[in-house]
Order: sequence, then C-alpha cells, then structure tokens
Amino acid sequence: MKQRSEQMDLAVAGGGAAGFFAAIHAKMAAPQARVVILEKSRELLAKVAISGGGRCNVTHDCYDPKELITRYPRGGKELLGPFHRFQPADTIEWFESRGVEIKAEEDGRMFPVSDDSGDIIQALTREAEILGVEIHTLRGLKQAQLEGEGFQLELSDGSSVFSRALLLATGGNRASGGWAVASALGHHIVEPVPSLFSFHIKDPVLQGLAGIAVDPAAVSIPEMTAEQSGPLLITHKGISGPAVLKISAWQARELAERKDQVPISINWLPEEQDPKGRLERMRRQEGGKAVLNSRSFQLPKRLWERLCLRAGVEEQQTWSRLTATQQVNLQEALFAMPCMMRGKTLNKDEFVTCGGVELKEVDMTRFQSRIHPRLYFAGEVLNIDGVTGGFNFQAAWTGGYLAGTHAGSQLA
Repeated sequence: MKQRSEQMDLAVAGGGAAGFFAAIHAKMAAPQARVVILEKSRELLAKVAISGGGRCNVTHDCYDPKELITRYPRGGKELLGPFHRFQPADTIEWFESRGVEIKAEEDGRMFPVSDDSGDIIQALTREAEILGVEIHTLRGLKQAQLEGEGFQLELSDGSSVFSRALLLATGGNRASGGWAVASALGHHIVEPVPSLFSFHIKDPVLQGLAGIAVDPAAVSIPEMTAEQSGPLLITHKGISGPAVLKISAWQARELAERKDQVPISINWLPEEQDPKGRLERMRRQEGGKAVLNSRSFQLPKRLWERLCLRAGVEEQQTWSRLTATQQVNLQEALFAMPCMMRGKTLNKDEFVTCGGVELKEVDMTRFQSRIHPRLYFAGEVLNIDGVTGGFNFQAAWTGGYLAGTHAGSQLA
C-alpha cells in the first residue's frame, strides 16, 4: 500500500446524479468537512446530459409514495420509507429554488421548462461549487480497504488517500468498479443484467416501417403472463417505446435467463373492448368499401395495410367479402399479433441495470451499509431500478439526499 498523501472526510465515488446530490447534502450537513467527488472519466453528469434526448427527464409527476413505488421492478418496497422523506415534490422544489423551473408533460414525465439538460447540470455543479465540494475528474476509485476509523483508497491516477467515510454512487455499470469495491468490503452483489431495452424482431409487418408510432399499444409475453401498454415505436430492428421499455424492465431477469428469445404478442388497439364485435360491425357498416382503404381504426396507413396483408386480405377486397378465416386472421393481427423476440438493443438514453448491491445489507432509512457504518450507497449501484419516465433519477435524488445528509451528520 502506497504511503498516505492526502486525507478526506467523505469520498464520493461517482460524478453522476446520485453522487452530486449526495456530496451536496453531505456538505450542507457538515460545512467544515472535506467532501470530494471522485470521477474516473473526464465528463461529469454524463447520464444527466443525454437523458430524455438531451432534455433530462428529472422526475415524474407522481406524489403518492405508495403509487410511486409501483414503478420500480426492483427496490419498490424498500423505497416506500425514503420516498416519504424525499420525493418528486421535493426534487422539483430543490431545482426550482435554484432557478430551474420544472414542467410536467401529459405522460407524467418532468423536464426543465427550457428542455435543456444543461440547466440541471449547471444547478448541480453551481451548488457544489458554492458549498465547497471538491470535484476531481480522471481520478476514479479502484480499491478500498478498511483502515482504522475509515478507508484507505487506491485511485485511478495512482494516488492513495484516506477517507473517514466512503459513499459509492458509481452507477449500474460493472466497468465503473463500484460493485467490485462493495464486494471486496463484504457486500453481496445481485448479478446485474440490462433493463430498459428495445426488442429485436424480424417480421414482414414491421419491415420498412421504422419511425411509425402507435399510442397506445400493448406488448405481452404470454409465457410470463406479462403485459404493458403505452406508446410503441417501430424501429429498424424491431420495436421500442415506453410499452416495450416497461415490459423489458419488469421481465429483465426472466428475459436474460431465456437469452432474450421469447414469443411476444402485440395488441395494436388495446382500448378496444370487443375485437370480434368491432370487425362484425365493420362488415355491416362498411360492407362495400375496400378493407385496405379503411381509416376507421386510426392506425397509421402503412401499418394498417401490412396488417391486412398479413391476414390474407386482397388489395381491392371489400369488408362484405371477407371470409371467416380472413376475419379471424385480421382479428389476430390487430389484437394479438404473434412474433418472436430475438435479442435486444440497449436504450442509450436510459441505460439501466437490474442488479447491484443487495438491499438487505443496506439500512434504507440512511442508505448506509449494515456491514460498515462509514460506508454509504446511492443510485444504481444498488439493486434498484425503475421503469422509464424519470423514476431512476428520482431514486438517485432520494438516495443521494438521504445518504449524503446522514453521512454529513456523522462527520459534523
């Protein structure tokens, strides 16, 4: 072990949303403490910058903790208490009190009014600077060992430092090293697998329709008795959008076990309560009209034509001349189109991992290790993940607030 050359009161490993929020609140609780953010890369708050297409989906328009926790496939139960102490309303107030006005969109996602993630980044970095939080880039945490009343840390720049307390906010990424450090300190790591991803599907109905969106649609995985609805986007490789991302989050581990190879079903019209009756009425009311020219279902024209062709409907065939077999096929194509998922594409804007530090080993009232009282966690380094829509950022703000505040109070 190299000779100690530097001392810190709280080392925060990770310069992302959770790390910044934790460092800020630790410094607020202990103004005299030396609080240092250690980031291995050159870039700070990288995920904040790209989230929501560069707009930053800060949180979600949901203020009941009991409702809020239903958006977390992993960690929801454990977040109930923390959300009573710091929830979306607190997040909004925090940023707005620092000059960043927040707006809610129809689907509940919340963004800066400016639609610029740079405003969120500026608020965090400015607050850290005002408080005196030190920020070190290209100086990530490589190893940590217990030493006396703290931790001896080996950093990526070759230096060795001592810190009275350590807060891991390295995110849900094996390459960040946070899980390795936590494991070396005695914590169990729930095996990580990707969450929030698009589905690879090769199907004639979808070929050449990239960019077409349907809202709402429903995606189900019959063998998992799982279904999610919401906007669906056809991509060059298959399907994406909130409906797909939500079901990928909830079934992440089961999909990984099956190597992302499962039959799925798409309902293009999930709000229709009587599919068979709807088609019967179309035959009576639109009998003389060509099926392919129908606009009654309010689906994109090219998609509607593909679904009709899949059902075996001929180009000029009228509703009154549909055979019983064609009607059954059209009903399936519209309301339960079967296809095969053959892999995934990670959603770059919302890269999230299912897995991380075992929550049973963490005091979730403080986001504090039950093994080492001077060790804290915040963000996706923990086995917590939410569906798309700002929920992962909210878990980061909440965890950062509680971990940082308690760590600071212990240092004061």
